[in-house]
Amino acid sequence: MPARALPSTPTPSSWWLLEVVRDTVGRHDTFALACTAKYYADMGYPGHVNCTDNFNAELARYGVAPRAGWPALNLFYNTAFDADLQLVLDEPWSRPGDYVLFRAATDLVCASSACPDDIDPANGWQPTDIHVRVYDSTRRFAVAVGHRLTPDSEPVLTKRTGFADRTEQLTRRFVDYQGYWLPGSFDNYGPQHEYWACRERVAVMDLSALRKFEVLGPDAEQLLQATVTRDIRKLSRGQVVYSAMCTDSGGVVDDCTVFRLGDSNFRFIGGDPHDGQWLRLQAQRLGLEKVWIKDSSDQLHNIAVQGPASRELLAELIWSPPTQPQLRDLGWFRFLIGRLGGPDGLPLLVSRTGYTGELGYEVWVHPSDAPALWDAVWTAGQPHGIAPLGLEALEMLRVEAGLVAAGHEFDDQTDPFEAGIGFTVPLKTKPDDFVGRDALIERKATPSASWWDCVSTVTRWPATATACTSAARRWGW
Repeated sequence: MPARALPSTPTPSSWWLLEVVRDTVGRHDTFALACTAKYYADMGYPGHVNCTDNFNAELARYGVAPRAGWPALNLFYNTAFDADLQLVLDEPWSRPGDYVLFRAATDLVCASSACPDDIDPANGWQPTDIHVRVYDSTRRFAVAVGHRLTPDSEPVLTKRTGFADRTEQLTRRFVDYQGYWLPGSFDNYGPQHEYWACRERVAVMDLSALRKFEVLGPDAEQLLQATVTRDIRKLSRGQVVYSAMCTDSGGVVDDCTVFRLGDSNFRFIGGDPHDGQWLRLQAQRLGLEKVWIKDSSDQLHNIAVQGPASRELLAELIWSPPTQPQLRDLGWFRFLIGRLGGPDGLPLLVSRTGYTGELGYEVWVHPSDAPALWDAVWTAGQPHGIAPLGLEALEMLRVEAGLVAAGHEFDDQTDPFEAGIGFTVPLKTKPDDFVGRDALIERKATPSASWWDCVSTVTRWPATATACTSAARRWGW
């Protein structure tokens, strides 16, 4: 577990041996026994080289008695237990050059064995050597996990956001959220404090892990019209719409917001890094050659400023030209392009959107301008009782407001009606076809489940689920 993600009450170091500092794969074994002579003999390969014999040979010099089997960290494997609790394995995700970096929590004797398994997919049918390096204890490495969009992609290590220099001063409790380090909660605040600050005053949160994709070109509108459930042709410049994106069978790939910046310029914002790949595949399937999907996630980081005092706070900071709305007048699900503090301030975009059920805004800037934006919001927020907001408090806020999340209320087997976002599917008023339309017509006629039924019997602090559903209708999500 990365040090910055340790619980508030650390476990004694005597309880654990290793800290995972960096991992470029992110998928390994279930930490069962290393391969043994008996395993190969039972499979019809008596005398096969095996890791247990290798370990016994190396550890003998330290006076360690041999064993018939060694518990081991079986790195770079791809194994899991299925629904019947049977151990299954597949070809590994690892590629040449992948590595795992550990920090020893105590003095250890370590033995490594490049697994000689060549009778199943465990090593991708190509056993290779494993190289072990030992670094001086004074060396420092950033905590990170490798993420791949596809099995053949190069790993991308967990990134810091543009606001990290500020949030790291307030907490060490970070979570790897879709490839970025985001605060789970904040020291000297805590989830309950952060929750009430958002409900009663104002809170600021780093949400830079959202994935942003610029959808550009003459075919941009046609692609989005055919890919998301909402009627994009009705979207005005300066407007934002919340939508679902579905599979052919009607399951939700992801929920998203779409910003219209121009006639042929859209910004797609979702929670999954695979959304851009999905859009590109749909463009290829439809034969749309004049549309470009550009990942701008690393060029556009954002904070959410949420709570009853958010409008008053930001109105003091945001300048917009005569061609753009003033922040005080900005309508729900609208955005403005402006500057911080005046016409010569840093450029930004402000949308009246959020994920809390409260009055709120999201402010989008280039990462190099993120610290200055945070400082301005934090300073201006002091008279309003501002607090930072982490993922734990956000979870309470969004559930209470009846807002859905991928992997919680929906997945690609759940349709928008089951997820409680059926309002994003205008089957009667959107004339154009889109991915999943036929399936959704059938599924709406014969519903199999209701998300509201799932939550109606749940009580969650600080409000009941009945209040959640009414809040969802109140805010239109």
